[in-house]
Amino acid sequence: MGRLRTVFRALGCALLTVTATAAPPQHWDILGVGGGGAMFSPSFSPHNPGELYVACDMTELFHTTNLGEQWEMVDYRELQGNRGSKVHFTTDANVLYTLDYTTVAGEDLVRPSKSTDGGATWTPLAADPTFGEVFYLEADPGSTQRLFVTSYTTLYYSGDGGATFNARFTSNVSGAGLHVGGAFWDGANIYVGTNAGLLVSANGGDSFAVDGTTGIPSGYEIVRFSGAKENTTTRLWALLTDDGIYSGIQPEDLFWPVQRVFTLDSGASSWVERGTGLPTTNGNSLAFIATAHNDIDIAWASGQFSNEHPALFKYTEGSNWEQSLLSIDNENAITGWAGDGGDRGWSYGAGTVGLGVAPNNADYVAFTDYGFVHLTTDGGANWRQAYTSRAHENPANADTPQGSPYASAGLENTSCWNLTWSDADNIWASMTDIRGIRTTDGGATWSFNYSGHNQNTSYDCVRHPSTGTLYMATSTVHDIYQTTYLTDSRIDGGDGRVLSSTDGGLSWNQVHDFNHPVIDLELHPTNSEVMYASVIHSSEGGIYRTGNLSAGSGAIWTKLAEPPRTEGHPFNIKVLADGTLVATYCGRRTSSFTQSSGVFVSTNDGASWIDRSHANMTYYVKDIVIDPHDVTENTWYVGVWSGWGGPLATNNQAGGLYRTTDRGQNWERIFETHRVSHCAVSPVDPDVLYVTTETDGLWYTENLSDSTPMFADVASFPFRQPERIFFSPFDNNEVWVTTFGHGIQRGTMSGGGMIPESWIAY
Repeated sequence: MGRLRTVFRALGCALLTVTATAAPPQHWDILGVGGGGAMFSPSFSPHNPGELYVACDMTELFHTTNLGEQWEMVDYRELQGNRGSKVHFTTDANVLYTLDYTTVAGEDLVRPSKSTDGGATWTPLAADPTFGEVFYLEADPGSTQRLFVTSYTTLYYSGDGGATFNARFTSNVSGAGLHVGGAFWDGANIYVGTNAGLLVSANGGDSFAVDGTTGIPSGYEIVRFSGAKENTTTRLWALLTDDGIYSGIQPEDLFWPVQRVFTLDSGASSWVERGTGLPTTNGNSLAFIATAHNDIDIAWASGQFSNEHPALFKYTEGSNWEQSLLSIDNENAITGWAGDGGDRGWSYGAGTVGLGVAPNNADYVAFTDYGFVHLTTDGGANWRQAYTSRAHENPANADTPQGSPYASAGLENTSCWNLTWSDADNIWASMTDIRGIRTTDGGATWSFNYSGHNQNTSYDCVRHPSTGTLYMATSTVHDIYQTTYLTDSRIDGGDGRVLSSTDGGLSWNQVHDFNHPVIDLELHPTNSEVMYASVIHSSEGGIYRTGNLSAGSGAIWTKLAEPPRTEGHPFNIKVLADGTLVATYCGRRTSSFTQSSGVFVSTNDGASWIDRSHANMTYYVKDIVIDPHDVTENTWYVGVWSGWGGPLATNNQAGGLYRTTDRGQNWERIFETHRVSHCAVSPVDPDVLYVTTETDGLWYTENLSDSTPMFADVASFPFRQPERIFFSPFDNNEVWVTTFGHGIQRGTMSGGGMIPESWIAY
């Protein structure tokens, strides 16, 4: 596919160059098995019985209007989610509130945000009294104007839709701040369950005071709170614990102490305990209490059993609490790939970390855990999965089968590092936490139909060009070289192996156990017996080589010399056609970054190394890419992340994409942003390149050969952290993107793309 250049002169302007080529995809298919990562804060709409939001700690805010048959994600440019991003509905279906966790200028913020168009767009509230440090937000479902947010210690109320806020209560709980377990709004009466007690406003939010009603046992605090009203009776529900509550406490911190449930009816003189039927032994604990707003007779509680299955209980007036989800043998649960007997058991998702009840229908309930979303629409008589395509779900009251294929429903929140094609239909996806998945139909469905690989993560997989054998790098440590996995304490204790498969990934056999994480593999282009492995450990890590690969488990591996400055954190290893080795070493932190990162070259098969690092590369280098159109292999691209702290200013200002045309002797930064992970040059157009970033999404240029390429955001790509880009070896118009937290996405480039006018230099 060639490039069409039309050169013309406009009156009063310099020469223009307008470029036509294949345009970035306008639509991305979401691929995978669904779920697999932690999800939080399910929230039903009172306006549409099928509408539900779910938040994720990988920045997504997921949205469905058909009870999980299909999910979409709020574009990261509008809002980024996390644990506390519960969507609060109001009387107007267009007016919503939640918390936005978007990183701004490198600073992690938590800001109250508002939508006035049903969630299509979101705007942070300019009057945020916490200045980006909100702990809790609650909004009145009976209004569009009333809400409150809290800082660590103080509740701020707004009666004008967030235009202004006023401080209304400050906690005096020493050192614990103000924990908010929930709120119930009833006209002028506002009830807030906190660790300071039940806060009550009887004047529409003008003031709040701790209610003095007796009945809550001494030493106990409210950790979760809900309320309902029927006719003239208001019933408040409180989940209590004596374990010590603090602002920002997480659900999983509640799984081990024993909790108690109490209620308070309007006009009553004392709280009443309602715990009959709930678990009362250590390890069988609750984390949530929830109700519909219009039903005082039904309540829901959830947590975790000692076998790490989710615990779901339902209370009905006149009866005791009864277990609702019967997870043993999937008795009343339609499952996806996780369930009793499945590719993962119920304990993979473990206890509930989110519980939501429809505000106007107590029969509609959803819970989330560390991997999945499940829901009921018949009051808990039956439950079903809501994270993978319903066409591939498994019947209740039967073991979940292993190795079955699944198709994505859009709820993808896992991390994928690499894609490896055995042929057009058979692809291996190297994944975090869920180990890896494979497809045998070109990506339509994916499965765990393989054996021999049981470590947490596969990072890389390469196909031997002559034998077709797949070789895979694995680790028990996930997310290596993300910002939270740079220290020895996080990595050194991990295990890692090289595995091989001769049947397209169906079965794997151990080639070598390095006893340390393995993150990258590289085959020699001219010697079929030689392979290199990047092994991570602060003292024993480095690049290892075998010269008898075909010996399998009998292959001998030798550690190469350590490049200068490095401290055991190798990343990419490349072998050029002339035998030159090129390696990147990634970041390492103690109290700050050490200068052990960079780009290194060896012309003697690793006996010694030359440091070819730009000054900005000594702290935090990611991928190196060799330009496939440069037959001399002199042109390289390197992604660099900005760090934080450290002795040199360049540590914090280093991020971007760097290019060399002389094998690293000289570098130029051609794309400047906070952090760049990877890039890929089109195999058919040397001027087209895609770039991935940590927080700024996917970028693209169509004039790579220019001295100063112009880049544009790929507006159709909705997720903030793509990881790597792959052009399908069987269709060069297909762009596959792996992500840190949103699975795999596939797009097809369309013809006739034009560089945006904003790129054109006059």
